Amino acid sequence: MKLKPVAIAALSLAVTFSPVVNAPVFAQTQVEAKSPLTEEQAKAIVYSIYVMAYPMVLMDLSTAISTNVAEPGGVSAPINQFANLAAFPDASFDTVVRPNANTLYSSLTYDVSKEPLIVSVPASKGRYYLFQMMDEWTEVYASPGSRTTGDDAFTFAIVGPGWQGKLPDGVRAYQSPTANGWMLGRIETRGKDDYDAVHAFQKGLKAVPLSAWGTDYVAPKGTVNAAQDMTSPVTQIEKLDGPAFFKRFAELMKKNPPHANDESAVDLMRQIGLVPGESYDPSKQPQVVQDAVASAPAKVLPFIQNTWVKSGELVNGWRINLTGIGSYGSDYMHRAGVAFGGLGANKPVDAVYPSAFVDADGNPFDSSNNYVVHFDKGETPPARAFWSVTLYNQDQFFAKNPIDRYTLGSNDPLKKNPDGSVDIYIQRQSPGKDKEANWLPAPESGHFSLTMRLYWPELAVLSGAWSPPAVELANN
Repeated sequence: MKLKPVAIAALSLAVTFSPVVNAPVFAQTQVEAKSPLTEEQAKAIVYSIYVMAYPMVLMDLSTAISTNVAEPGGVSAPINQFANLAAFPDASFDTVVRPNANTLYSSLTYDVSKEPLIVSVPASKGRYYLFQMMDEWTEVYASPGSRTTGDDAFTFAIVGPGWQGKLPDGVRAYQSPTANGWMLGRIETRGKDDYDAVHAFQKGLKAVPLSAWGTDYVAPKGTVNAAQDMTSPVTQIEKLDGPAFFKRFAELMKKNPPHANDESAVDLMRQIGLVPGESYDPSKQPQVVQDAVASAPAKVLPFIQNTWVKSGELVNGWRINLTGIGSYGSDYMHRAGVAFGGLGANKPVDAVYPSAFVDADGNPFDSSNNYVVHFDKGETPPARAFWSVTLYNQDQFFAKNPIDRYTLGSNDPLKKNPDGSVDIYIQRQSPGKDKEANWLPAPESGHFSLTMRLYWPELAVLSGAWSPPAVELANN
């Protein structure tokens, strides 16, 4: 769908195209307000604020779903409690697209509006792990783990904005820019035989309110809302009409204020009667604002979705994004695009995720063909933790196959060629017993795609000096 950009010279608010993501990015500059707003001015302001608000509204919908349980289980847990995923998804899993079969997750959705939350992490004994901490705007503000804090036991506190007080000795403070947020832990898991060791690490994770520190704290049961819509947050936000979206956004800003670098956006909000910290009723605004609010979802969502699809740079058939993930500044369109397609994406310094949908000739992958990814000697993905290649069917889930294998990488016993190079065979049928260690099975039918994961990537990756090789058609 092609949308006509809204021009608004009087407010210096324009729709531009980013050379990095090749998708529309709304840029704001602070100017003197003019009243009353024209129809075009109202649309430009409202559409820009919708883009800015999208990640936080999506986070809130995700929180409502993931915390709607009485006690922890699977990927869900009450607020301020850990949810520990015990096993990799399989081909029957269809809840979250492009699932991961390299790490087990430990997730915690927090609310530190009343007091800090103290988190204890056990020693990982050399096992790579990462706890990515995101505020309610989806900005990554800390990443404790093997890369940053090492593998020793570690205790820290998540502290809300403006909190003043004393923490226990030896407890490191991470100040969340917002009262609400999400901490997503990824723990390296070397196959199903490694589950017990990872479960032991997960069992050692503790989260305790500051007021209960040093006591035999027992987390309270959560409240279950039987009426809660449990469908995908992305689906829910698409159904949210403009007035409901902006009302929800205003309520969220009461506990989760804009960042210091959002002042220009705050100026724009005020021109449509939206003041951070206050409730908002679009029906009390001029008709041009009401109309713009009502039209915002249909007009802006295609831009957000397009940003995700076109994000990054295309190299050898792989789309790679090395900039702007996790820390966005005022690039609100890029932030919204990442939230739409990859909520919880790490900063590139922690993980890079090249994805491929076409072969070396630019043709979409077809499961009736045989393919090979060839790494020359010494040219496998340079990652200090580990790397992998994962295959997804045309619905973006794991493809059912006879050996229940969905990913291959550095934690697998890959067989090297005589010259030291490595080939990964991507095809429906076995490439032969002597090559099965390097076989990544394709779906029974249809198209598919690949995602490479590089945890703790080396400088060659981050600088763009190393790129994944193209996926070639194979002769076998």
